[in-house]
Amino acid sequence: MIETSKLAKGWTLRMTAPAPDAPSGAMGWRLAAPVPSVVHTVLIDHGHLPDPYVGQNEESQHWVGRSEWEYSTTFDHDGNDDRRTELVFHGLDTIAVIRVNGQDLAHTHNQHRSYVVDVTDVVRPGANDLAMTFKNVRGYAEQIRASVGELPNGNPEPFQYVRKSACNFGWDWGPNLVTAGPWKPVGIRRYETARLQSVRPSVTTTVAPGPGSDHGQRRGPGELPTNGHARVEVDVEVLRAPGASGELGLTVALLGKTESLTLPQGSRKARVVIDLEDVELWWPHDMGAQPLSVLTVTLDAEGHDLDVWSKSIGFRQFELKTERDEAGTSFVFAVNGTDIFVKGANWIPDDCFPSRISDRQLRQRLSQATAANMNLLRVWGGGVYESDTFYELCDRMGILVWQDFLFACAGYPEDGPLYEEVAAEVRDNVARLMNHPSLVLWNGNNECVWGFWDWDWKPRLDGRNWGWRYYSELLPALVAELDPTRPYWNGSPYSGDPGLHPNDPSHGNTHIWDVWNQKDYSHYAEWNARFVSEFGFQGPPNWSTLTSVLEAADLDLESSAFLQHQKAEDGTGKLQRGLAAHLPDPANFQEWHFLTQVNQARAVRFGIEHFRAGWPVCAGSIVWQLNDCWPVTSWAAIDGHGQLKPLWYAIRDAYRPRLATIQRRGDLLAVVLVNDSAEAWSGTITVERLSSTAPPAAGPQGTRKEASHQFAFEVAPRDKTEIDLPAEVHETGHPLSDVLVARGEGLGHGDRILYFYAEDKDRIKEPARVMARASEVPGGIEVTVTAETIVRDLVLQADRLDPEATVSEQCVSLLPGESHTFRISSVVGGTGAHGLDAWWQYPVLQGIGIHAGSILPSTEYSRTISTKEGTHQ
Repeated sequence: MIETSKLAKGWTLRMTAPAPDAPSGAMGWRLAAPVPSVVHTVLIDHGHLPDPYVGQNEESQHWVGRSEWEYSTTFDHDGNDDRRTELVFHGLDTIAVIRVNGQDLAHTHNQHRSYVVDVTDVVRPGANDLAMTFKNVRGYAEQIRASVGELPNGNPEPFQYVRKSACNFGWDWGPNLVTAGPWKPVGIRRYETARLQSVRPSVTTTVAPGPGSDHGQRRGPGELPTNGHARVEVDVEVLRAPGASGELGLTVALLGKTESLTLPQGSRKARVVIDLEDVELWWPHDMGAQPLSVLTVTLDAEGHDLDVWSKSIGFRQFELKTERDEAGTSFVFAVNGTDIFVKGANWIPDDCFPSRISDRQLRQRLSQATAANMNLLRVWGGGVYESDTFYELCDRMGILVWQDFLFACAGYPEDGPLYEEVAAEVRDNVARLMNHPSLVLWNGNNECVWGFWDWDWKPRLDGRNWGWRYYSELLPALVAELDPTRPYWNGSPYSGDPGLHPNDPSHGNTHIWDVWNQKDYSHYAEWNARFVSEFGFQGPPNWSTLTSVLEAADLDLESSAFLQHQKAEDGTGKLQRGLAAHLPDPANFQEWHFLTQVNQARAVRFGIEHFRAGWPVCAGSIVWQLNDCWPVTSWAAIDGHGQLKPLWYAIRDAYRPRLATIQRRGDLLAVVLVNDSAEAWSGTITVERLSSTAPPAAGPQGTRKEASHQFAFEVAPRDKTEIDLPAEVHETGHPLSDVLVARGEGLGHGDRILYFYAEDKDRIKEPARVMARASEVPGGIEVTVTAETIVRDLVLQADRLDPEATVSEQCVSLLPGESHTFRISSVVGGTGAHGLDAWWQYPVLQGIGIHAGSILPSTEYSRTISTKEGTHQ
């Protein structure tokens, strides 16, 4: 059998060539380093580099990426010359020279692929020296740029000239932290005869017809199939050790079936086919189960096992339906024969230093995605191909994966060494990932085709190549060769035809960025897209995340430290303009923070509800973005410390299986009911137009019914219905005081939804009043809030007291007399410094109900506290 071991400990990091601004004495450092790691994390751990996430420290670390570094260690060899010895590098970032016992054995130029180096003829009995020297990647990229010519790029850094994570050079949500080092494991492998070099399982699943029809009973409406037939074609390549001869045996086992064959002398490739009847189907988590089966491939010789490959696979049918119709060209995901609405988010690396992302961190983040009713994550093309753990978790948790190839927002050279590097990278990662049933789509690039059309590239290119050959020739050819069961799409956005504008909303998939960059979020309603693969709106991270990296004096929109954590061009100005259209002016930074978080949540929810109401013409929305890689003001729903922003709760609500929303249809209003579940949805809805009346000085605000309408409804499984409201119900002459309320079982929080005719900046004339009661319960605190007046978007910022706390709901709106109980799950408990009394010392309850965000002030604890903004109990 093959002998493998990791080289994880015993490494030393030293600088071999300093950048001009490197600290004095750095050349003398000899630092113990784990592997995997990158230079930044080693320096941080040893106290030689301040945390670049804090304050403006990002600007003091650029010397790290401009220096040259060496990782070195020793490994033992037992002197057995009959075995082939290989060093295995699962990921090297990025320009590296590998030396064993002083001999240069390999030069690497690609972060996104693995390397195997044969050291059989170099190793000696006993200790052997291994060194990896990581060169200045900027210098290398600049040399390539000089040789091929300048190509368009929205970032002044030369990221497109080297196969390295583009966002590592900075992005409009990420810092410029150019890393180097063995970011994935390094190991040693020894064997005598042969090993498995590549195993590629292609799984084709055919959904079994329902019992009956021509073969049995038909399924009921909405009922999904549970079983199918599968063909698994396993393509295997073996690598024989020099001098090894003879036949090799190959055995493939799956679900109790075994197929074997013999590879004759000199043969390296084989295909084994297993046909299976009545397999259980794999589904997204919101549609069914995720059964997985272990596929095992064993290589043997003369009855002795040589090598074993074993991974889980799943059985599901997937089709990307891009068909011409009256509205243009569809872009529909069909799983096991069922068209679905994609409820997704874009995924970026979850830390600027991916080598320190733990399995626990990934599990938490993906659990947060499923808890927000998401059924898909798009792995964005400016990051990395994620770890095996990421895709394994998506398999087990039922999350579809759209995988970009790693090209983003730039013209990429097709000349020089890059073309062959891309081909090797694609072969490596397609083979690594194709066993995962969660992976459903390969996508050529992010916004590169769009950039060629719209970003003034053509005059700058003057006829030179810019990457189109990758997207139209190389990538689809490699996918067809290596992974023929999965669809390939040229880009995001892309219309499916090189003659059509790539971001034409009538065709294929679309990115919507005029909203946020130039227009108010209400303009989402003007987009009638077939599929929206990017759209979003910014908001700051949660309060405890922000204050963990900024000093109190830096909590200012114009402070340089705050702006260091806002990477978008004119980001703060766009936030201000987006806020001014809807909400009162904030009186201070604390109110600005609350209001911009709420405005972000409202904007994205508005967009999602519009897109879902467009089903089946619109077949998906993928929010930009799920997560952050550091603490920053961004489009993320989960901030850089893993905390849920109000946006996450808004997405969870807008992506729930059954959605009720009030949408404008010309001069009319309609109740739109979207049913993504497997069962019919029926009931009765009562729609009332209420007029809020000014409250007495100390009494509750009143509401008066101005009009009412009731109707019955039924929505078939995975369908939608719209009910136009009578004009006498929805038309109002008093937009500042009237609110439309639709009530019915299953319509959302409190079994009702609200529609306000006017913006809060115009509507709110009097301070809101609420009463809040808090009590300790097992595992946390419950806070019951009762409204005396209309109050919108109540938020509990429990992280101000406990950064680990989570809240059951956010952005809850109440009519007069309504109550809602928030549950805070927290490690904080008991009495004293971290008990209920302490909880009251923090201004954690906020709601829009006065001319600015109503932040209940810190005050001494008492049983009843009345203030201008509200009342605590």
